[in-house]
Amino acid sequence: MLLIPAIDLKEGRCVRLRQGRMDDNTVFSDDPVAIAGKWVAAGARRIHLVDLDGAFAGQPRNADVIHAIVAAYPDVPVQIGGGIRDEETIQAYLDAGVEYVIIGTKAVNEPHFVRDMAREYPRRIIVGLDAKDGKVAIDGWSKLSKHDVIDLAQHFEEDGVEAIIYTDISRDGMMGGVNVEATAKLARAIRIPVIASGGITNMDDIRALGAVAHEGIMGAITGRAIYEGTLDFEEAEKLAESFQ
Repeated sequence: MLLIPAIDLKEGRCVRLRQGRMDDNTVFSDDPVAIAGKWVAAGARRIHLVDLDGAFAGQPRNADVIHAIVAAYPDVPVQIGGGIRDEETIQAYLDAGVEYVIIGTKAVNEPHFVRDMAREYPRRIIVGLDAKDGKVAIDGWSKLSKHDVIDLAQHFEEDGVEAIIYTDISRDGMMGGVNVEATAKLARAIRIPVIASGGITNMDDIRALGAVAHEGIMGAITGRAIYEGTLDFEEAEKLAESFQ
């Protein structure tokens, strides 16, 4: 199982939000490239980047920083989300060396876009489904849709996406533990891999996810916990790697 450090970008800085609220953020560093290097040195096998400004603007806002991270650590795959609403943006990120592009709001609003991009860029498209009480949120979590997360995930599986990132937004950034039950339920309902996100706080959360990793959970994204020190990334990464 992969443990994937998150670097959330706001105005060129590394921050973390609580429950996706842009007005409730903590700045952890003014140098996201150095932060990426810290996680790479600690054994990260993939890096998760989010352009928070882009997610709200609907187009990239931190592309320069993202390109700098990819260029600095070319041997570590990067997945990027936030503000990816057209093919030109996808092509630009892939050309810059990004390995996976995450489509979120656009996937819910225009599902055919995911189908087209998955065909055009096989094995490079991930869909991010952010949910609360089983319903998918969109527009930087500012709106709750009527779509059921499992139904949508099954639809995108048929479209040929590489994986689903599942975020329980009621837990994201709150340090309250990961929603293992909901994540495993989703993983059992589809054949493509699920990456868990939201709420990872300590080693117990890694163990709990690891216990159900065989059901289709290929990895977990961690953010606030590794920045605030409740989770030692290097130690947790080694534990995660032991789960198949």
